[in-house]
Amino acid sequence: MLADAIRAEGYRLARNRTALFWSVLFVPIAALILGIVVSLAAKGNQEKLAEVSAELGMVSTPLDLGAALVSNASSLADGPVLLFVLIGAATLFAGDYRWETWRLIRARNRRSNLILAKLATLIVLAFAAMVALLIFIMIGEPIRAAIFERAVTFSLTGEQIGAFLGLFGLGWLRIVQFAMVALLAAVATRSLLAALFIPMALGAAQALGAPILGGMGVAPDSWTFQLLLPGEGFDALKGLLIGGEGAPGVPVALQVKAWISLIGWTMLPLLAALAIFERQDLSKE
Repeated sequence: MLADAIRAEGYRLARNRTALFWSVLFVPIAALILGIVVSLAAKGNQEKLAEVSAELGMVSTPLDLGAALVSNASSLADGPVLLFVLIGAATLFAGDYRWETWRLIRARNRRSNLILAKLATLIVLAFAAMVALLIFIMIGEPIRAAIFERAVTFSLTGEQIGAFLGLFGLGWLRIVQFAMVALLAAVATRSLLAALFIPMALGAAQALGAPILGGMGVAPDSWTFQLLLPGEGFDALKGLLIGGEGAPGVPVALQVKAWISLIGWTMLPLLAALAIFERQDLSKE
């Protein structure tokens, strides 16, 4: 029955071309175009940049696509991706309230299966958004190299492959974690706008929370700091995966707190949404 619900949710989302475009394709296309425009603008100032590079002893080096792949994997769950995947997530989680279709499908499956099917579809949506962004970014890398007349090479070590997979998986978890707030908001308020704007407002508040808590003397490696700000835990774990020679280490205690924060902010909203939905009167939806 869960498999049937997943297929149904996937089919419905696949037919929603507007949500798919804004959630999956808009950010990659914008990133590719913006990167090319910035490179062309920088090309116009190449003489000045060359003079500065010569003064600093810098020389143009070949572009290593393998290193670029690992580097770009660290940006697959940045703010723009979170915000635009949220469009698809809000549509997925609150669409049945808006279109008053819960009463048509709730009798055909268990309520928990209906919510878990939406979660599974969201996981696939987040994966598709990350893959699309990575493809477009990597398409832009050789284009920018051609603009600056840089040679292109490719090398990838086992350590780099591990870092890439770790960064990709961590970013995937971050997107799903952020979307779980949208799920809880959608179920609790029955509103698509709430499912869209409550996670945005909470994300903005958490971004401002880091300097506020720092000003109050709360240490970044404390339980309070990490549990209130899952984005900071994500950044700490990302820094650990990026690593590199000379990179500061991440204490094991901080790693544990960061993982608990990310997993907690994923599971608790999901469990709360399931509990609320089980008791919800859907006779009018």
